[in-house]
Amino acid sequence: MAKLLLACFLCLLLLWTVPSGFQTSSDATLLPTASGRHLLQGSIAPLVNPALQNAFIALQAWKNAITSDPLGITATWVGPNVCQYRGVFCSPPPDKSCQLVVSGIDLNHALLTGTLPEELGLLTYLALFHINTNFFSGPIPYSFKNLFLLFELDISNNRFSGDFPAVVLELPSLAYLDIRFNGYRGILPPAIFDKQSLDAIFVNNNYFACYIPANLGNSPVSVVNFANNQFDGTIPGSIGNMFKTLNEINFLNNELSGCIPPQVGALTLLNVFDASFNLLGGTLPDTIANMISLVDLDVADNLLTGVVPAGICDLPNLVNFTFSDNFFTSESPDCLRLPSRGAIVDDRGNCIPNVPFQRPPQQCAAFLSQPTTCYPKYIAPDPYGSWEPIDRSPLPQSYPAPPPPVAPPPSYY
Repeated sequence: MAKLLLACFLCLLLLWTVPSGFQTSSDATLLPTASGRHLLQGSIAPLVNPALQNAFIALQAWKNAITSDPLGITATWVGPNVCQYRGVFCSPPPDKSCQLVVSGIDLNHALLTGTLPEELGLLTYLALFHINTNFFSGPIPYSFKNLFLLFELDISNNRFSGDFPAVVLELPSLAYLDIRFNGYRGILPPAIFDKQSLDAIFVNNNYFACYIPANLGNSPVSVVNFANNQFDGTIPGSIGNMFKTLNEINFLNNELSGCIPPQVGALTLLNVFDASFNLLGGTLPDTIANMISLVDLDVADNLLTGVVPAGICDLPNLVNFTFSDNFFTSESPDCLRLPSRGAIVDDRGNCIPNVPFQRPPQQCAAFLSQPTTCYPKYIAPDPYGSWEPIDRSPLPQSYPAPPPPVAPPPSYY
């Protein structure tokens, strides 16, 4: 009789400690565990599984922070069975401490509006966090530092703004970082290139400015994209130190100046090099001919001049070579033969004699009258011959803060 009373007391105590919002479910099922015991999948599962209980708290807090949900995603976020929530994925934890944990969130293209609450830091077993193409704003919670297993962080195509979210530098397992198409501004912290867990960095289509950090070459990434920001200064010479891992790098549409460093020739694994739409001067380094894996080389719309080296056009894997809208004066016959092997070559808008679609003679004469330098003193903003002198000497190390950015709307492509 005493044992029966004790059992009843424990049952009452267990029910009394159920958090508000944890209701019993008529369709609850028994889940076997590694020890042969069973868990009830339903209201009391979080009580014997703290990870799922924390996930319930985190996801309910996030639901309350979402102000618009046109697709009804969070309408399924009801009750304690978080593994049944739409966009939430569970799996056994790597430490086998319990049967299931929330290991992934994928809310891409959900069109949600709101913020990220600090309670998301309770999802300590989270490996994937994908929320691209929504309308989230505000800061990335500092509690994210608790996500020790987070491997992929994709917050692209949202309305986040302000300085670089420094908390991502505290994620020890982070390999994939995608913050593109937001409103981030200011400098890119050098520490991001010292983070040895990273394999991919996408910071393109923001408002980052100032120099690309000189320690770029410390990074072990295979792909990095700086495109469509406001970076100035030069391409760091340390880029050559990335020869063991780098496959793609994109500097498109910034304000980079100076010469392309010859150290790029060490990047023998590189497939894509895009430095188009900048203010790069001087000549193409001959060392590019050593980049034997290069498939796509784009240096269009810069201030480059001189001869296009034959060795570049002899690269065995080259499929696209675009050097239009510069001031090159000659190209190797090997470049003219590239289309015969199926490659694309765009040499328009240069100063190459006897080649169609080149610049007007007066533009070429004006630009080529100055010595070849990494910082040409003239540009041609008007393709029909209007010129304006500018000073392209190296810029100072400090800059005034840019105006607050207006975050672009999400892209649906």
